[in-house]
Amino acid sequence: MIRKIDEELLKWKKDEKKIPLFLYGTNSIGKTYSVLEFGNKNYSNIAYFNTFNNKELYHLLEKEKVLDKLIMKLSVMCGETILKGETLIVFDNISNAKLIKNLHIFNNEASFYPTIFISSNIPLVNKSVYEGFYYRKMYPMDFFEYLSNTDKAHLIDFIKDSYENNTKMPFHNIAVDTYYEYLETGGFPEVVYAKLNNQSSLYLDSIKKKILDIYRSNYSLFSNKIPFNKTEEIIENIPYALSKENKKFQYGIIKKGARSKDYELSITALVNSGIVNRSFRINNVKSPLVKEKDEESFKLYYNDVGLLYTGLFMNHNKLLTDNNLRKSLIENDIANTLIKLGYSIYYYQTEAKSEVEFIIQNNIGKIIPIELTSTKSSKSKILSTFSDKFNINEAIKITEDNFIKRKNTRLIPVYAICCLKDL
Repeated sequence: MIRKIDEELLKWKKDEKKIPLFLYGTNSIGKTYSVLEFGNKNYSNIAYFNTFNNKELYHLLEKEKVLDKLIMKLSVMCGETILKGETLIVFDNISNAKLIKNLHIFNNEASFYPTIFISSNIPLVNKSVYEGFYYRKMYPMDFFEYLSNTDKAHLIDFIKDSYENNTKMPFHNIAVDTYYEYLETGGFPEVVYAKLNNQSSLYLDSIKKKILDIYRSNYSLFSNKIPFNKTEEIIENIPYALSKENKKFQYGIIKKGARSKDYELSITALVNSGIVNRSFRINNVKSPLVKEKDEESFKLYYNDVGLLYTGLFMNHNKLLTDNNLRKSLIENDIANTLIKLGYSIYYYQTEAKSEVEFIIQNNIGKIIPIELTSTKSSKSKILSTFSDKFNINEAIKITEDNFIKRKNTRLIPVYAICCLKDL
């Protein structure tokens, strides 16, 4: 499958420093597949090591501190001759800080032995353990990645051109329909592959439920101080929270009398692991936004819109007819896409509960509000009121209509969210 990480891997290969690459991200997003595909295309062979419960490998890395001797023993272990500059060495399923420390031996002569480490999450340990690596985080597919693997890949260039020139997209209806398809499918490669092979919606749901089960198995890796049952309660209640008009995550939806102190460790662990994304409310708009966040008021989003689609018990007809639930799905996708593009996300809400769904700050400090309209051609005053109150001169409205510019507000179609990288 075509992934955005492919370009990053090639860039890493061409880097003269040849620092080991540490690729991380949640389970089931295609990290191992992408690395092995990259290795097959760009190296003579691959020396692959699955570190999960591999005591023999742990012992070898612990005891052998001479790189050339280690390479000889690793060659025997994996059955591949490891050649300087020609063999890609891959260590997969890394979750042990001590193991990471021992792998620093590859920093010494990394130019001779290109090495990639793959992890589902970075354990929360002393940051010094991770120094000396080239880091890249991988995510589930965004809409453009999804398009790249379909027969509609040509739409990407038309969308980008319309975004850059603020002109109508000539294939607007096709793009909207394909985006709805993406909302149903989500960005996990296994689900996308099944969709492209015309598997049923029930089959797609079964894969997504399996992925949630994999996430559950990872809860035990967080910390023995983080209770499994409370982590599970959070995951189970996210769809319900996002289906409400006020999507703020409220502990009362879990059970009567639930308190923040009982769940904050679980929420933090889910966010740090990348399973869940969090958006804090801000009550004032000042730079930097991070200092204005309200720690007690936030929304939680699944890291993949397909998981929310299944969690809301959606079907295609409901997607087309239930504007509120469709908006919830789109909002979840916007949150994920903005985070993939490198933004921290916040939201603004008035006392009357009118809301600007996203407030972001770009790399030069500019603050930009992003409103999601509820239905096609809907009108709202909150964005203009917000802009006037906080002296904002540029705003974005995500809509199901085509591209258009109105005064200081750009209307951008839902299928062009990936273009917001250029803000």
